[in-house]
Amino acid sequence: MILSNPHRRIDRWIRENSSKVDFATGLTYTLFCLLLTATLGFSSSLLTTLSLVAISLMQTAPLMMRRSKPWLATLIVTSGHLLQLAFAGLVLPSQLSVPIMVYTMAVYGKRWQSFTTLGFGLLGALLATFSMFNSANSSYGFFTFFSFDMMVSFVGLALVVTVSWTFGDLARNRRLTMKALQDHAARLENERIIERDLAAADERNHIAREMHDIVAHSLSVIITQADGARYAAVNDPSIAIDTLKTVSDTGRASLREMRRLLGVLRKDEEVANRPLPTLANIPDLVQNAETAGLDVRFDFEGSPRKELPAGAELTAYRSVQEALTNVVKHAGPNTTASVQLSWISRGLEIRIEDNGRGAGSLTFDGQGYGLQGMSERVALYDGTCSASPRTGGGFTVSVFIPYSED
Repeated sequence: MILSNPHRRIDRWIRENSSKVDFATGLTYTLFCLLLTATLGFSSSLLTTLSLVAISLMQTAPLMMRRSKPWLATLIVTSGHLLQLAFAGLVLPSQLSVPIMVYTMAVYGKRWQSFTTLGFGLLGALLATFSMFNSANSSYGFFTFFSFDMMVSFVGLALVVTVSWTFGDLARNRRLTMKALQDHAARLENERIIERDLAAADERNHIAREMHDIVAHSLSVIITQADGARYAAVNDPSIAIDTLKTVSDTGRASLREMRRLLGVLRKDEEVANRPLPTLANIPDLVQNAETAGLDVRFDFEGSPRKELPAGAELTAYRSVQEALTNVVKHAGPNTTASVQLSWISRGLEIRIEDNGRGAGSLTFDGQGYGLQGMSERVALYDGTCSASPRTGGGFTVSVFIPYSED
């Protein structure tokens, strides 16, 4: 592992600085080839030597930009080899640029450019074969039919070109595969971030609804009881004792729910695993409303075809809690209310009605968060929620929670 880290750093640096690497290696190779070419042409005339150096320069200098501008580099290298075939019969060391450029175009060029370069390379192998044998023996005409030696030479050169292109094409496929995997990983990471943000927003909304239900209900009962005790204690102080007990019990129950909710945030298993309110707790909820001074009738009809999910039962509980809380807050004195739970073939119907004077307000609290929160809860389970004034006074809240069909 220790030995592999330097290699990974070098590989990463080479990939991140490919233009610098190409320039350095291309310049080194160009200077090397120019030196060898000048040495080969030393015994010839100065013009011949300069011509060979110029041809060698055309064949090697483009390697310095082989990845940044591969097609332009290929055209220049091809032109240099055509000049060599036309004016020089020598084999130059700079001709090694042919397999290098064939490989480069197969990796980085467009598809048509890659196949065109392969064709250039095979054609160059054919022309180079004729040129070499024509220079070695003048009895060969330039367009002489292949002899066995010429065939071997051509096959060897064509094989070098083909193998270079094949390795380049394999590297191209690997590069495209790696890029596709990187893009896929980037998309997955973006989707994960979006899903995390959406989950966090959903959790914030869930906690906000829970906090609203707990605090609004408990404080409404506490305030109502405290006001009643304050006025009643003037005539009968003993009433204050019972009222303060109701306030205390309500506060303790609210505190327990707050601790459970905060326990979920802290991932405290002992607290978070405490049971959530269900349909079985609705009678206790009605009894608490009666303790707060509200006359409530509770009816339960039918039997369930199958159980609702725990979250759906919590939604039903919170809907009744929110509706009764708003009756206590807005309906006024001498108000009666009814809570009816009916099991039908499609699910659970909940209906809460009152005859108070709060029907003029179409929102449950001053901001409408109670009705909005209730609707959002019910919508999570494909249910419906409606709230409207009753004819002749009062308010009606209707909730329907369907069975979840597996």
